[in-house]
Amino acid sequence: MKPFFIGPAGAAAVLVVCVSSAMAGPSAPLYDMDRFLNEPYPLAPQAAPAPPPQPAAPPRSKPAPAVEADDVNDPLETINRGIFSFNEFFLQWVLGPISGVYKDFVPDPIRESVGNILHLVKAPIILANDLLQAEWERAWITTQRTVVNATVGVAGVFDVAETIGLPRHTEDFGQTLAVWGLGEGFYLVIPFFGPSNPRDAIGKLVDGYAHPLTRWADNTDREEITYGLFSASAVHDYSEIKDELDQIRKTSIDYYAAIRSMFRQKRAAEIRNGAEVELPPIPDLGLEIDGEDMGKPSASAGGKPVARSGEISAN
Repeated sequence: MKPFFIGPAGAAAVLVVCVSSAMAGPSAPLYDMDRFLNEPYPLAPQAAPAPPPQPAAPPRSKPAPAVEADDVNDPLETINRGIFSFNEFFLQWVLGPISGVYKDFVPDPIRESVGNILHLVKAPIILANDLLQAEWERAWITTQRTVVNATVGVAGVFDVAETIGLPRHTEDFGQTLAVWGLGEGFYLVIPFFGPSNPRDAIGKLVDGYAHPLTRWADNTDREEITYGLFSASAVHDYSEIKDELDQIRKTSIDYYAAIRSMFRQKRAAEIRNGAEVELPPIPDLGLEIDGEDMGKPSASAGGKPVARSGEISAN
C-alpha cells in the first residue's frame, strides 16, 4: 500500500479546521455522530408511502341454505300445477259464485246451524279415528258432543256441547295413518279436492266408504242423500274461507307454492292435535270421498269438489 502524503494546501486546510474547532470550544464537536447515524443517506431510495387505511368491509351475511328440489317433495309439480289451475277455474266460476250467494243471502244463524249439522254428521268418523289413535279422552268428548247435540241441540242445529265445555275437533283416517307411522309421501293435487298426498287420499277413501250414512244410502238406493251432503258441505265450507283465500291469491307471488306450504303445515298441526302453527285463519274443508262414487259425475257436480282451494286440508 502506498503511503498517503498531504500537500502544503491540504495541510493548511486541516490546520484551519483544527484552529476553528479549538476556538469553538469543547461543546462543538467536529461532527454530529447522532445525526450521521440517524439521518437517511440523501441519495438513498425513498420507501413508498403506506396506503391509507381502508374502511372495514361489512361482515358477509351467512348465505341461506339452498333449497333442493327434493325439499318440496313435489315430483309431479307440472301435472299438479295443471290440476291446480283446473281447480281454481272451478272454484272461481262454479263453487265460488254459489258460495257467495249462500253467504250473502242466508242469515248467519242459519249458516251456523248448517255447519253444526254437518259436523254432527261427521261424528261417527271422528269417533272411530279417535279410538284408532288411542285418544281416549278425545273419543269421550266426541261421544258426549254427539249425544248432547243430537238431543238437546235438536239434531245438531245448535252446538250446545260447545257451550258446556265440550269443544269440537276433527279426525280422519289420514291422521290415523300418520299416527301409526305412515309418511305422507309426495305432494299431490286431486281434481276438485285440491292439496293432498297418497296417505291422505287413502284416508279420505276409507272415511267415505266406512261412514254409516254412506253405507246406509248405498244399500237403500238413496245416493242422493250422500250427494246432497257433499254439496251442502262444499258450499258451506268454501263460503267460510273464500275471503281469506282471495286475499292469499292477491298477496302471494306463487299462489300454488303458498298453498302447498300452508297445506303441509296445517296437516302437521292437525296430526299433532292442534299444536299452534302460524297460518292464516282458514278452516278445514272436511269432505269425505265415497270410493264407490269416485267416478260418478253427479258427485262432483254437487259441490263435493271443494277443491280445498288451497290451504284447505285434505280431510
